[in-house]
Amino acid sequence: MQQSKNNLKPQDILILLKIVALGNLSWFHHTIAQELGISQSEVSQSLNRSRYAGLIDEARKKVNRLAFTEFLLHGVAYAFPQQPGAIVRGVLTAHAAEPLNQMIKSNEKYVWPYAKGLERGQAVEPLYNTAVEASLNDNNLYELLTMVDAIRVGRVREKEIAKKELEKRILNV
Repeated sequence: MQQSKNNLKPQDILILLKIVALGNLSWFHHTIAQELGISQSEVSQSLNRSRYAGLIDEARKKVNRLAFTEFLLHGVAYAFPQQPGAIVRGVLTAHAAEPLNQMIKSNEKYVWPYAKGLERGQAVEPLYNTAVEASLNDNNLYELLTMVDAIRVGRVREKEIAKKELEKRILNV
């Protein structure tokens, strides 16, 4: 049985998080593609899948923040699960990174594997292979991605703190 062309993919979450991270700034498909290291056609296909799922409006410009937040809080860990792996060099993520490391004290470090990374910790595969590079150039995107990772790999306490912080940032509550 083949996968439906309308099923969400990990890059869809990355693209929607990027749009959220831009706030009220205007954006174009080609700028999102360039900043995320994804082809323009993949951005277009992604936005179509997100529209089908009700995560972006019909014009494919405005994220349905309530639906997207619901998906992140309750579905992302099941749709795109992750288990920490071997100790590697990389970029901090989940509760080991900003802003959660200010709220959660832990000796456990999670990192996205990255050859130029300065930290060592348990490997957590990023949502999409270009997410690490893209987040190094956009701190808002980086923080959103790390909170999503905390939901994907964290324990109950870490997940709850990440959910509250993510909800606050996406819904502006």
